[in-house]
Amino acid sequence: MPPLRRSESRSFQDIDFTLKKQFDKDKLRPFQREIIQAALDGNDVFVQAATSFGKSLCFQLPAVIDRGITIVVSPLLSLMMNQVEALRAANVDAHTLNGNTTPEEREYIYRDLATGHPRARLLYVTPELCAGKFFRERLELVDEQKELARIAIDEAHCISEWGHDFRKDFKRLSWFRESFPDVPIMCLTATANAQVRQDVVSTLGLDKTPERLRTFTTTAHRPNLHLEVRFTSDQADDRYDDFVSWLKGVYARRSAGDRRAEIDAQHERVESVPGIIYTIRREECEMLAHALQHHGIGARPFHAKLSKEAKEATLAKWIANKPGYDIIVATTAFGMGIDKDNVRFVVHWRLPKSFEGYYQEAGRAGRDGNASLCFLYYSREDMATARLRLERDVPKPKDDEAVRNKKARLESFDRLVAYCEDTASCRHAAICKYFGEEKVPECDYACDWHKDPAGLKRRMAQGLASEEYIGTQMAQGMFDGAGGEYGD
Repeated sequence: MPPLRRSESRSFQDIDFTLKKQFDKDKLRPFQREIIQAALDGNDVFVQAATSFGKSLCFQLPAVIDRGITIVVSPLLSLMMNQVEALRAANVDAHTLNGNTTPEEREYIYRDLATGHPRARLLYVTPELCAGKFFRERLELVDEQKELARIAIDEAHCISEWGHDFRKDFKRLSWFRESFPDVPIMCLTATANAQVRQDVVSTLGLDKTPERLRTFTTTAHRPNLHLEVRFTSDQADDRYDDFVSWLKGVYARRSAGDRRAEIDAQHERVESVPGIIYTIRREECEMLAHALQHHGIGARPFHAKLSKEAKEATLAKWIANKPGYDIIVATTAFGMGIDKDNVRFVVHWRLPKSFEGYYQEAGRAGRDGNASLCFLYYSREDMATARLRLERDVPKPKDDEAVRNKKARLESFDRLVAYCEDTASCRHAAICKYFGEEKVPECDYACDWHKDPAGLKRRMAQGLASEEYIGTQMAQGMFDGAGGEYGD
């Protein structure tokens, strides 16, 4: 009997037919077809695209068309579970192996893999699981039968020690190419500069066969997003009043004249303006959501300490635009892989920990292409507290990777601070420049600088605590104990 060979590309299959039948979509977005075709042709694929791009479809659709199983590596449990549920609703055999998987489901998945011809089309796993001997042995059985279609690595920037979210378990994913040299690998990320991209490709061994690698990078520019920094200070303590005043103004405009008639004709609620508020601390997440509820605003908290049932119910009602669930007040984990394209605003209540984190979270607004607002409340007190936390994260002795990663995280944070304090250039241009783009995007008054450069300088001068004051406070240790319970 001749040896088994991996099946040839199934690109003759009708991509559009599968798109409509399995995913109920009429058309692909620009570049999605090229990426999907490159995957079906058996290439390694690196994809860097904005949060709104729809990267998951680029490995999900080939997984339905191709023979064999696709292994999807992701660090985010909520993303895995959400995508598996959506795939099953589309009649795609998908599963996930993680710490929350029931013993019965785990046994079923491993028995399926042990056959060498698994029925599952996609299996979502954590990077930690990929390091386990038992899991690796099961994948080897599948590969012996040439039924391992591809490896898809989501949030691939986590592989690089130069990235803002480096995880050592991701670095061990080099095992895939070492063990399965002919199995295609797809890497996907929204946040990688040139150094991170090269590090990911090199770590996974994709640079050893450059003729097999197809790279797709899209612009970081999101022209439908209005980007704004709002300056504040601990003394002013005006975030809440400013936000409520802005939101009530939005409701008032939706209630007036022709706009109200249009909303009534569409059977919408005036208050149906979906949004996300990101904060850092769980306690602030809870307090802010309850304060907004007290003012008659439909806000709900979302963080890791809530029960699985509470989070699922909140998410489902928010996606369905139910009354009382217009705004999610969340910690940073929320939003990854969430299929809601009509988010009209994203607010950062506190300064994020990295430039990439800010860009990724802000990018969850306006995925439908319609105008949306993203604003960040920036104070130098927040800046000092956050930087102090980063500086105190001391790597272990001789851990060169951790040292380099800490340097990268500090550089990313400092670039975000510079972005916030910049009153002389376009926000969109600054983002594109950070990710290595040379072309200056057309802003069309979609940022606070283009809209009112003189007013921006005035608001910064009036709104921020002075650098001298911050320096004095730091010298006195006033930011040492700031905070609360941080987390996802």
